[in-house]
Amino acid sequence: MRRLILLICMMCATIGAMAQTMSLIPAPRSYTSAAQGYDITYKTTICCDEGAIPAANYLADKLGIKVSSQGDIYLAIDDRLGAEAYQLSVYTDGIIIVGGDYGGVFNGVTTLLQLLPAEVYSSNLTLPCSVKGCAIEDAPRYEHRGFMLDVCRTWIDKEALLSYIDLLAYHKINSLRLHLTDDEAWRIEIKSHHELAKVGGYRGGDSPIWPRYGKWNKKWGGYYTQDDMREIITYAAQRNIKIVPEIDLPGHSLCLATIHPEVLCRYDHNTAAALGYDVRSVICPSNERNYKLLDDILREVSTLFPSEYIHVGGDEVDFSQWKRCPDCRAFMQRTNMSTTEELQAYFMLRLSEILEKYGKRMAIWDDVVSGQNIPADTHVYGWQSVNRCRSVAAAGYPTIVMPGDYFYFDMKQSEHEPGHDWAAIFDMSKVYNFSPAAVGFTANEQKNIIGLEASFFSEAYASRNPESPAYLHYQTFPRLLAFAEVAWIGTDSRNWDGFHKRVVDYYDNLDAMGVYYRLEPPVVEYENGKLSASVSDESTLFYRQEGSDRTLRYLAPIATNTPAAYRFVSRRALAISPTVAVDDYFEVITPAFDITSSMSDRAQYSFDKAEGYGRIARTRRAATIGDWVMFTFAEPVECRSMKVATGNFQLPRYIFESGDVYVSYDGENFTLVGKLKAGAYVIENSPQPIKAVRIVCTSRGNGAEWVSIQPPTIYPVIK
Repeated sequence: MRRLILLICMMCATIGAMAQTMSLIPAPRSYTSAAQGYDITYKTTICCDEGAIPAANYLADKLGIKVSSQGDIYLAIDDRLGAEAYQLSVYTDGIIIVGGDYGGVFNGVTTLLQLLPAEVYSSNLTLPCSVKGCAIEDAPRYEHRGFMLDVCRTWIDKEALLSYIDLLAYHKINSLRLHLTDDEAWRIEIKSHHELAKVGGYRGGDSPIWPRYGKWNKKWGGYYTQDDMREIITYAAQRNIKIVPEIDLPGHSLCLATIHPEVLCRYDHNTAAALGYDVRSVICPSNERNYKLLDDILREVSTLFPSEYIHVGGDEVDFSQWKRCPDCRAFMQRTNMSTTEELQAYFMLRLSEILEKYGKRMAIWDDVVSGQNIPADTHVYGWQSVNRCRSVAAAGYPTIVMPGDYFYFDMKQSEHEPGHDWAAIFDMSKVYNFSPAAVGFTANEQKNIIGLEASFFSEAYASRNPESPAYLHYQTFPRLLAFAEVAWIGTDSRNWDGFHKRVVDYYDNLDAMGVYYRLEPPVVEYENGKLSASVSDESTLFYRQEGSDRTLRYLAPIATNTPAAYRFVSRRALAISPTVAVDDYFEVITPAFDITSSMSDRAQYSFDKAEGYGRIARTRRAATIGDWVMFTFAEPVECRSMKVATGNFQLPRYIFESGDVYVSYDGENFTLVGKLKAGAYVIENSPQPIKAVRIVCTSRGNGAEWVSIQPPTIYPVIK
């Protein structure tokens, strides 16, 4: 330690003025430049305290050098700095990283990587390389800086998951919650009940688990063996990330109930609307045998995962199933319960007792907190709204703040991009401007915030080439950069312009990491017969004219009387921007039409809801082979494109899983024009005005009790 202090003193003698231009994300609390830096060569070695060995090995792999008993790069632990805090010093004779604990050392390592050429992230770093002299002192605001990844709706295999863990680690995210079970799959091996993963890890084909959201015509999926998960846990721990498992109970349990139907409530359930498929998804809390099964599951999960907390769900429980259950009603009467919320609290308390038996504590969604007696040390994840997060914190629970309208990265980033919109439409600027105080948390409520978490639910990923990380990356980067800084700094005083510049400067790093990130939308303007487009991030602009298959490089303003005929996109390495155009390009028309079908509609979601545009309709049952839906227009419609779709807006759920599309120009004679893709079809460049479109189902069922029908989306001819 005396050597360490001497080296720091030598370095401090060369300190200069505060640097304002370093593109470090998240920004450190204190950065001071030094007159001279250090050159890393092939002869450079790393030495470290015993507790920092994994971080030293990690850094050595990145730099292509060795760990030794003596070294020019020194990693040390000094607990006086505090948890995850670090000091990083780069001077003429070497580099010193001192962390308050292992996490602090690793945080210092990730900052050092950002001081190096971007090639360090792609294993192409050429030595020697120079590191600018500096002194950095840094520490996180929140102890929990988390990310939730839904590997259930869309299967993400071990190698892809490890790659994403790398991306989290580069940005000082220290917790990854894996959403391992849901209605659609069971992704973790349970040795005492091998059928859960071996059957529940796959859906479609000969699996009893219904395919949803994508890959409808094949058996698809996978699961993590316990050996896989140990490897993932070890890999993440080296990178200062804890893996928190989520076993979602008692709702979101359709997969479990399909494999073990005895967990469901005991009442007559008519499966006719779902064509024989039982869609119930809630475990019966009054069946004592269920707790033996859950004990088996949670025992193995508790043994496998080092995490102190195990997340056991509690969200979006369909209480109507409990209300219909004679056993639940009798149990409530015996125990003087008056509401199903009390019954849910009882169920969650039973889970808490099981976890406590195995040395773990319970984490839950905020749905469970309703004034009931949930253990005070329960970690509560607030997702429904800022106000819901505040109420949980006000009740005294350790709160992880993750409201959907700020931190759900499966949401759209602008109106015409993919994703959901039920919480909000937002880009990284809204993420960056989040702070508890700014959204109304009182000082006392803020004391109970243990951290922030972002998330990516993957329903829409399964139908968007899940073999590639492109959609996952696009939805999460660069929003994750903004989140990382907010969770690390935690201050109400931020500089958006400065952060935005750092993000653009940081693109080189994202490129080297192999990230398919989202570029900002180009700016399109039309004036005096000239259509122009521009970007502020040095990406390359392209355009396409309506009716052409050619994509051309944009070099100069385009002279045109029809600006709506052009759309623009920018690219850089693997990154891409959303498609942009003048407003007229996105305008739609809403001609009068009628929906008819071989299936009757539901009163609450009648056909006239969709006929009025803006709402979906629902049928009274799922479709089988030969069922049809027809859109008939009051007058033939001339258009450049028309999308007809089954399923929900933004999500291929409740669809015809396959089908043929027919077009009629006179309302009587129909021509086959194509097949549904993800429940929808787009008619392009129709040779004549369209009088009617008929969709005929060529598959049986969709794992639900209805088909959703959207109004057509119709774009007028550009004139």
